[in-house]
Amino acid sequence: MKENSVPEATVARLPLYLRSLVDMTERAVATVSSEQLAEAAGVNSAKVRKDLSYLGSYGTRGVGYDVEYLIYQISRELGLTQDWNCMIVGVGNLGRALANYRGFGSRGFRVAALVDSDTAKIGGRVGDLEIEDFEDLERIAKERQVSIGIITTPAAAAQGAADRLVSAGIHSILNFAPALIQVPDDVSLRKVDLSIELQILSFYEQRKAAFDSVRRARRLTGSAARSTRP
Repeated sequence: MKENSVPEATVARLPLYLRSLVDMTERAVATVSSEQLAEAAGVNSAKVRKDLSYLGSYGTRGVGYDVEYLIYQISRELGLTQDWNCMIVGVGNLGRALANYRGFGSRGFRVAALVDSDTAKIGGRVGDLEIEDFEDLERIAKERQVSIGIITTPAAAAQGAADRLVSAGIHSILNFAPALIQVPDDVSLRKVDLSIELQILSFYEQRKAAFDSVRRARRLTGSAARSTRP
């Protein structure tokens, strides 16, 4: 497979397919059609067929795709056939929650280090891990062979955390801090902003409430009109 041969939009959908396929194995489903996988992942079947073609995976007409083999293909493409060591920078409530989340390990992501600049936290423990000094980040990253940095600091500290991760040779960063950060072009940066997601949900809740209000008003108007007819 040539480098960058899989489009970013396809890469973004592969985890959706993988989650759906894993659910199917738990229900002892052996084969799946593109239509069934599309419905489970919330996309259309044409996209499923196109996306899987980048993996060299072609289903059998009238049979579909082998679920176990498709899981292997997608896992291999996503790099999940090996383990990745992660470092969490910023051990507040969110950092602790992520450190305690057991789902990472089962998916090939191992939280190998926790660092913080707060002297009151340094030396404390979260599960089996000790919270270490942020000043030692580069040394820790090298010793633990960290591949992915996870930023859960306050917004003001996020850029500094990113800079230190980059200087430690880490080229994949997941940012949970509510801040825009800059990284070199050769660093992969993903952002998770929970407040933005909540604001989007708020928009849809507001629209739903307005729609329900209009529908109730129309229903009441219709009832009143019927009651006044001779």
